[in-house]
Amino acid sequence: MLNHYETLVLMSPEMGEENRKEIIATLSGIIERDGGQVGLIDDWGIRTLAYAVRKQTRGHYVRFDFTAPGTAVAEFERNIRITDGLFKFVTVRLDGAAAAEAAPSTEEA
Repeated sequence: MLNHYETLVLMSPEMGEENRKEIIATLSGIIERDGGQVGLIDDWGIRTLAYAVRKQTRGHYVRFDFTAPGTAVAEFERNIRITDGLFKFVTVRLDGAAAAEAAPSTEEA
């Protein structure tokens, strides 16, 4: 069964643009390879953190919005943990109402 998930990943601000795009492509590939579908990848850019994390006071935020089975999410999170330059993440499963609000509307007013 496919569920709707959202993952926010915090990357090192010193990481180059090319390296960041490569990591994003790799993580997206993991979701798709395991039967999921990536809906939106939202790059928030570099922001100041509320408190230091691993001696970093700034971080580059990237949000993944996807549908996938639970096994794909476990593999996705495992790869985040072992990838250099990624130091925080959080994954939440969205319920039906939240998923409908988060999905872009195709209707025109």
